[in-house]
Amino acid sequence: MRARDKAAVSALRATLAALDNAEAAPVGEAESRGVALEESPVGAGATEAARRELSECGVAEIVRAEATERLDAARQLSSPAHADRVARLRAEAAVLLRFLD
Repeated sequence: MRARDKAAVSALRATLAALDNAEAAPVGEAESRGVALEESPVGAGATEAARRELSECGVAEIVRAEATERLDAARQLSSPAHADRVARLRAEAAVLLRFLD
């Protein structure tokens, strides 16, 4: 990271965001409706929901999906004008695939 590898930074930031989203607690239909004031929770953190715990396999699936997404996008860009973007997408995918070895 000290070499300021922009492809690695971009890939890792996007993957961390995907992992963060995957850990988010689902909002049920009942939770999204308002409740009467006297039934509302009180106190610090009373409305916080526990986040999901991802298994190692779940994390690997998300990292693999992020790498695959980049490789698919690189395959779809066939114009020579997009050569730089294709190279960057492939570099990002390579960074992510290193974590799966």
